[in-house]
Amino acid sequence: MPEQDLARLIEAIDSLAAAGFTMGADWQAVHEICQRHEGQQPFDWGHALCHRIEGDDWNADYWYRRAGKTRGTGTMAEEWSAMRTELSAKA
Repeated sequence: MPEQDLARLIEAIDSLAAAGFTMGADWQAVHEICQRHEGQQPFDWGHALCHRIEGDDWNADYWYRRAGKTRGTGTMAEEWSAMRTELSAKA
């Protein structure tokens, strides 16, 4: 997994966070990046976050399982903070 792709994911989720974790262009950008890298753990985790934001818990849980994670119980911002720390260490 090229580090630039992971850096792009982090940047895209940062934009989504700045937009308040709402559906829209920023959400779509994250979703598209994750779809292009399906099967790679960090991107499957990002995909899970997208579907959690969407309110599609069944689909989110599928992607969390694929990423080896569980759905966060706190706010999106709290989940992104923990996620960002872990992903940044890999970038």
